Amino acid sequence: MPFLSVFDIVLSFIQRKGRLLTMDPFKNKISRIASITMLLLTLLVNFAAGQSVYVGKAGAHGIVLKKYIEPAELKKLTENPVDSIWIIDVRSEKAFLSGHIPTAKSFPAGIVMNHLNEISKSQYLIIYCTVGANAQIVLKKLRKAGYKRYINWGGISRWEWELSMKQNLIEDK
Repeated sequence: MPFLSVFDIVLSFIQRKGRLLTMDPFKNKISRIASITMLLLTLLVNFAAGQSVYVGKAGAHGIVLKKYIEPAELKKLTENPVDSIWIIDVRSEKAFLSGHIPTAKSFPAGIVMNHLNEISKSQYLIIYCTVGANAQIVLKKLRKAGYKRYINWGGISRWEWELSMKQNLIEDK
């Protein structure tokens, strides 16, 4: 279940509990403790599952990429690539060489800004990293540079199929 959906359920539960509180201070305290415990447990489960809160964050024109957030849809894209959509791995070159999503291009986070001339602003970009946080940092930089067609796919751990070992590396300038 996606992080935000679980969070919404827990938030709804907490709000309901808040309305059901009685005048009994002991019951109020137990309700609050139960609500906080449930929230923390939900956050812990999502963290352990390797889900990032950044999954699905899209640029102004990246909404069309939302369907590829589901791993099965991204797999279909890798099997039938579309020229206008690039999958970009912003992990280190070493991590990329140890296995990456098929058809992905390697633009490590530390040097991607040196290679903007290789990435057209008209290109749709699906960006991933190890857990989604570095991808979000790169996306913020791309947004400042004028890119609008992107989405944060999150972490490679979401990819359930065999990783590719094909080398699509860039040369650092």
